[in-house]
Amino acid sequence: MGEIKKPVAVKLIMSVISKEEIFFEKVRDRLSQKFGPLDFESPLLPFYYTSYYEKEMGKNLKRKIISFQKLIPPDLLPEIKIFTNQLEKEFLYPQSNNRRLNLDPGYLSLSKLVLASTKNYTHRIYIGRGIYAEVTLRYKKKEGFKSWEWTYPDYRSPAYLKIFNHLREIYREQIKGSS
Repeated sequence: MGEIKKPVAVKLIMSVISKEEIFFEKVRDRLSQKFGPLDFESPLLPFYYTSYYEKEMGKNLKRKIISFQKLIPPDLLPEIKIFTNQLEKEFLYPQSNNRRLNLDPGYLSLSKLVLASTKNYTHRIYIGRGIYAEVTLRYKKKEGFKSWEWTYPDYRSPAYLKIFNHLREIYREQIKGSS
């Protein structure tokens, strides 16, 4: 029988999508208040891989990937997704239910990138409180992060893979220093 152990703390990451650059700064401040200082913020990345958000949020969307210095227990992911959904509601277009920004939290470990979702699907596992999780990327030694058949096209791109491999190195140094 396997021994039950406490999981290793993981690196909280967040995808922020908006067409209005001011919201990146506003939401970054709110997220830092809740989760602590950032240790990484990507440049603005064009978001053209899907038109999924255009009807609600408009065209010419941009994305930033951010991560936080403080490591978290992986079982906090449902609570974090609930918080980010509430935060999205604070930034709705006036007199509308349309979002001005989209927040997608997840975490990175040495072996994978996990994203939270409110939507169930064949490759997602229920993790509690109405939240599902999917392993979006897997890490292969000497190759870096690799996608799955269900991985979003942007997360498959060389630019995104470079970001997540960089974040893995930051995380690796963090956990090496805490051992």
